[in-house]
Amino acid sequence: MIIKILMVGSFAIVFGSLSLIVWTVFSKGLPALSLDMITKIPEGGFYMGGEGGILNAILGSFLLAIGGTFLAILFSLPTALFLEVFSKSSAWCSYVRLSLDILWGIPSIVYGAFGFIIMLSVGLRASLLGGIITLALLEIPIMTRAMDEIIRQTPKNLTQAALALGVTKFELAYQIIIRQTFPALITAILLAFGRGIGDAASVLFTAGYTDRIPNSLFRPVASLPLAIFFQLSVPFPEVQQRAYASALILTIIVLLVSVVSRLVASRMNRFTIK
Repeated sequence: MIIKILMVGSFAIVFGSLSLIVWTVFSKGLPALSLDMITKIPEGGFYMGGEGGILNAILGSFLLAIGGTFLAILFSLPTALFLEVFSKSSAWCSYVRLSLDILWGIPSIVYGAFGFIIMLSVGLRASLLGGIITLALLEIPIMTRAMDEIIRQTPKNLTQAALALGVTKFELAYQIIIRQTFPALITAILLAFGRGIGDAASVLFTAGYTDRIPNSLFRPVASLPLAIFFQLSVPFPEVQQRAYASALILTIIVLLVSVVSRLVASRMNRFTIK
């Protein structure tokens, strides 16, 4: 009975907090949301109540998150497969998983500071490339540990049968396990993508900010979290109202990513072996 009360209470707190956040963002952001906000870049005097929108920040956030997620996949998937398939019984795997758990808990501002130091050491200025690399570092622990847990749920009978038929570990990893766990792997990727597109601290020093859409990897790029921060910092009510509209756009994007990940997983689960 006590456990049930705690479960219901925890659910009520979580659901109530989510509902309050969503209601606040929608109620304050929806009146200021307009077509210009989505289709135009900031014009002269935008941060003083002038015309324009946040198209630069929307596209910048997608460029940063897509680039960082793609780069993270290149490191996370082989690492997760290695931990579970190629070096499953090694004590070294436990240290790797512990390190990833620690990296997962490190605040994103630390990643931003670390990325900034690395950029200074190689002579790279605040740019789209710098933001992508930093976001990839932020997403790798999240994506790797999620993929690791997913791969560990692969039916043992499936892997044992494959090995008994003479399948090599490489073929087992990339032809059987990936196909078996593909829907859940997509969910892990979208989870990391959602974290990347909504993070501000890691790109504050590394991606910079600009009112233009970048035409090069070596140019600064805007992002929605920083656009919200800068608009809220301005002492003009109209601009602050736009900040809530920007927050509404970001919230909708994150919610859509979550819904899409669920739909993809549910539709593709029918192709997996239970």
